[in-house]
Parts: sequence; C-alpha cells; structure tokens
Amino acid sequence: MQKNLPRQVNFEMTLVFFDLDETLLDGDSDYEWGRYLASTGKVDRTTYEKENERFYREYLAGTFDILEFLDFALKPLAENPYTELCQWRSQFVESCIRPMIKAKAHELIGQHREAGDDLVIITSTNRFIVEPICELLGIEHLIATEAARVNGEFTGEVQGVPCFGPGKVTRARQWAGSHAKSLQDSYFYTDSYNDLPLLEQVAHPVAVDADEKLAAHASEHGWKQISLKS
Repeated sequence: MQKNLPRQVNFEMTLVFFDLDETLLDGDSDYEWGRYLASTGKVDRTTYEKENERFYREYLAGTFDILEFLDFALKPLAENPYTELCQWRSQFVESCIRPMIKAKAHELIGQHREAGDDLVIITSTNRFIVEPICELLGIEHLIATEAARVNGEFTGEVQGVPCFGPGKVTRARQWAGSHAKSLQDSYFYTDSYNDLPLLEQVAHPVAVDADEKLAAHASEHGWKQISLKS
C-alpha cells in the first residue's frame, strides 16, 4: 500500500467525492457523537454505549442495518431542542473532531481544489453532525443522510434515501444531475468496503487507509491505495 501522497498529482477530473469517517477523519464521527452524548450524560450511558458499540461492530463486519441504526442514532436529536443540540455539537466538534482530522487530509483536499475540481463529502452520517466538519475541512458541498425536521425541530425520522451502500449511488447521481455533472469521470476516496457500490460507478476509485476487505478488492482490481495518516 502506498503510504504517502505523491508530491505532484495530475488530476483530470472535476467531480471529487470524499467519504468522511475513517477516510478524512481518523475515526467515525457518528460513533464518536454517540460516545460524546453518553460521556456527558445526555443519554443513558450504559444502554447507549452498548448499542453504539454493537452498531459499530456490525458496520465493520458488513452486517449493518442502516434503518435500524438511524432509529437509534436520530432519537437523541428528536428528544432535545435544536438550539441545545447545536451547543452540544459545537463542543463535540472542537473537543472530538478537530483532533481526528488526518494529517494529510488537508493536503489531498488542497491538491484537488488547486486543480479546480468540485469537492463533495458524501457520508452516511447525518447532516446535522457533518455540516460543521465540512466547514473545518473547507469543503462546501455535502451529501449526507437527512434527518427530518418539523418547525425547526428534529422528528427522529429519515428524510429521503439514507446515504449508505447503494443509497450513496442514488444520492450521488441525484447531486451530480442537479449540478450538471457526471459520475463517469469522477473520483471517490473511501476506506470502507461498504462503499463498493459507489466505488464501482466512478472512473477513479481510491482506497484510503482501507479496511481489510476493501484493500483486498482494490489490490485485485488495480485500484489506487493511499494513506492520509502521518
């Protein structure tokens, strides 16, 4: 596996998708948000941590049920006022997320930005958590799982197609079509075998600090593999 970014990269594409968790971040923002809520007493610690760990293991094992997880993950959003959630989120991003940004993430993002590419984070994590992370990374466009809101407050329901597995393909195609772009010549950077459906749709699939299954698949198919860790 290539351990460092090349000094100069000739990017021919204009549409570049980045997964977030374990790709640009050295960790999972959804999982860490759950840990933050538990550690600060916002949810019942014992019960929440047990379920959070279970879903994380299932995600890594490829047995993850996105709808079951979202019933769990969106519940705290529905049970608390939006203004209070925003305060918690600000503290979470500063204390937990900023230190998780991989050493070479900004370098890779900067190379694509200098090439004039359109940069998009595409993630299964819900938009509420990810929006301030996009700002930290300097990426304007975001495709994420959408948590429904009524009168400004979260309902606990999902709006539209969850951005996971084949759903990422659906959401990426919708976004590309609405922005007069094509997946045919695009890049996608991700760590996870769960993202195989979208990886197979782009011209330039790139495995980043890949899990075991994705690393094997990337090697077999001659896909580029890089690391963004120091």
